[in-house]
Amino acid sequence: MSCGNPHATDCSQVLDQMFEYLDGELGEPDLHRVREHLDECAPCMSEHDVDKMVKALIRRSCGGEVAPGALRDKIMVHISQQVSRHAGPQGTEVTHVTTQVTTTQVSR
Repeated sequence: MSCGNPHATDCSQVLDQMFEYLDGELGEPDLHRVREHLDECAPCMSEHDVDKMVKALIRRSCGGEVAPGALRDKIMVHISQQVSRHAGPQGTEVTHVTTQVTTTQVSR
């Protein structure tokens, strides 16, 4: 997605990081870059608002249950994602996402 206006950071890059932004998982340089973009881009800010609302609905529907930190850490160890971007035909940008999931048996 692009709003058609020039920005220091492309809309697609901001949208790729939206959930990390909403979850407070971005480091300072990326956090500043996303905030700056959202301040000047109404379409991306609308997407931000929709994503924020969806996350709130999911949180409310789950009864406020929070997974233990150790579980989240185990999951993150076993999921790795590689994102590559390259120029496509006629000046388009092609994004290729490869996700590798390694499963382990969890004892209860």
